[in-house]
Amino acid sequence: MLLLLLFGMALAWFLQKKLYQKNWQKNLKIQVSFQDSAIYEGEESTLKEVVVNDKLLPIPALELGISMSRNLEFDREAKANASITDQSYKRDVFSFLFHQQVTRTLPFQAKKRGFYEITGAHAVAYDLFFREGLYSDYPQQTQMYVYPRQVDTARIQMICRAVSGMVLSRNRLYEDPFEFSGIRDYRKEDPMNRINWKSSARMGDLMVNQFDATTSVEVTVLLDIEDANILREEAQVEESIRITSSLAARMVKNKMNLWVKSNAKDEETGEELRVHLAAGAGKTAELNRKLACVQLGGNLTGSAEFLHKEAEKELTGHTYVVVSKNRTDEVREALHLLSGAQNQVLWVIPYLPGEEVPSEQNRAYTAIGWEVKPWK
Repeated sequence: MLLLLLFGMALAWFLQKKLYQKNWQKNLKIQVSFQDSAIYEGEESTLKEVVVNDKLLPIPALELGISMSRNLEFDREAKANASITDQSYKRDVFSFLFHQQVTRTLPFQAKKRGFYEITGAHAVAYDLFFREGLYSDYPQQTQMYVYPRQVDTARIQMICRAVSGMVLSRNRLYEDPFEFSGIRDYRKEDPMNRINWKSSARMGDLMVNQFDATTSVEVTVLLDIEDANILREEAQVEESIRITSSLAARMVKNKMNLWVKSNAKDEETGEELRVHLAAGAGKTAELNRKLACVQLGGNLTGSAEFLHKEAEKELTGHTYVVVSKNRTDEVREALHLLSGAQNQVLWVIPYLPGEEVPSEQNRAYTAIGWEVKPWK
C-alpha cells in the first residue's frame, strides 16, 4: 500500500512537472513600464509592473526580475527586494490563481540626469511542489529621460539681469522681459499675465507691468563640458549643464531667441550639440532630451578651441553667455577674441563651496562666479 502511495505521488509530481513545463508560459503576459516619459533630477516617479496569468493553470510562485540604473533609487520598501551593484536588480514575487492580473507600482527618485531604459524582464516560475524553477526572458521596451535639475529661480534671474544689462541701449526696439521699469494703464492687447493686481486694486483700474527694451533679443549660450584635470570635477560640469538648461527655459519663455552650442556630443548625430530655440517656442524639451543624454569625458573639443571656433564666425554685436568651469589663460584669450566686433560676453564660472570665489577683471567680458550648492 505504501509503495502504491509513493508511486501515485511520484506519478502526480511527474505529470504536474510536465504540465507546467509545457504550459506555464501560455497566456502569461509581463509588462514593465515607466510612469513618466521624462522627469527632472530629484523628482519622483514610479515603475509599473503588470503580470497577467490568463489561463486555468495556477502559478504558485513567480519571481520577476528587472535590472535598471542605480541612479534611479527605489524607496525604502521597494529597495528591500533589490540588490545594488553597478545596476539595481529588483526582484518581486507573485502568486496567481487562474485568469488573474496583478499590478504593482514601485516608487523611485531620479538621482542623476540621463536616458534610462529597460529592455527585458526575467521570470522564474515554480510548479506545485516548488522543486524546479522554470526560466524565461520577456523583452520590454520602456524608456525615460531625466532632465537636468532646474536651478533656483532667484539665482538664474541674476544671470538674466546681467544679460539684459548687456543688451539694453537707447534704441529700444523690443520689450525686455527681464527689465521691469514701471506700470501703466491696461490696454486691450496686453496679455493677462502682465496685469499688476496689487497696483490695480490700489488705483481702482487695471494696471500692467511695463518693461524696458533691448536692441537684440538673440543670445548664444556656449556650454563647455571639458574636464581635463587629473582629479575630475564632475560636480562643476553637471552644474554647468543645469545652468544651461535653466537659463534656456527662462529666456525662451520670455520671448528671446536662443542658440545653445556645446563641445558635448549630440548622441543622435554624433556631432557637437547645436539647438536653436525660437522665442516663445516649446523646444526646451528637445534641448533637455539632448542634455540628458550628454556623456562626460571622451574625445571632446578643448575649451579654448571650442570658443575660438565660435569667434572665427566673426559675428557683430552679438551676445554670448559662456558657461565653463575652466579658468585657463587659453580660455581667457579665447573669450577676448569672442568679444571682438562689439560682441557682449558673459562668463558664468561654477565653483565648489570652499574654493576661492572666481574674480575676473577684464574689459572684454563680464564674469560671474556660481557656487555649486549640494542637493539631496
